[in-house]
Amino acid sequence: MQSENLIEKLINQTKQILSKTEMLKDESINMLSWRETENSWNILECLEHLNLYGDFYLPAIENSINKSAAKPDAEFRSRLLGAYFAKSMLPGQKMNKMSTFKDKNPLHAKLDKQVIDKFCAQQIKLLELLERSGKISLNKVKVPTSISRLISLKLGDTFQFYINHIIRHLSQIERIITASRNVQSTMVE
Repeated sequence: MQSENLIEKLINQTKQILSKTEMLKDESINMLSWRETENSWNILECLEHLNLYGDFYLPAIENSINKSAAKPDAEFRSRLLGAYFAKSMLPGQKMNKMSTFKDKNPLHAKLDKQVIDKFCAQQIKLLELLERSGKISLNKVKVPTSISRLISLKLGDTFQFYINHIIRHLSQIERIITASRNVQSTMVE
């Protein structure tokens, strides 16, 4: 894929993510805190999980961009591991349940709407980093992963993995909202 096209696609996805998330600010704290089962995440916990990953990936991406002098490539070629990670994050018809690392699991944390503000601020930072990435190589610049600093991905793969992870959890949030409204409508009947 052309590097320029990939960056444009990722910028558009991030703008859509930001727009959808901004709308969550209008929801009540009851809706944002509602959970389907005792051990399922609510909307704020989904966003906090993403914030915890953003706390790792955004500085790691920025640091890699800052240290790079590699000129941009016309084409981005995903590596096998990077493509696998990115694809595994996409939501599908039947999403695979994934375990999260303990330090990234906000289940039953005391959260408020500031979680949404932090998430939106992270998306604005992501947009800035995507813009800056157009001036360097998406192939040669490497970013460490949260799994291990010994495993790194190409910058282009990192962006795709990170944004697909966000899309996955926004899909989860949409399911939570639907389930909550279905429960509320049956209670009214």
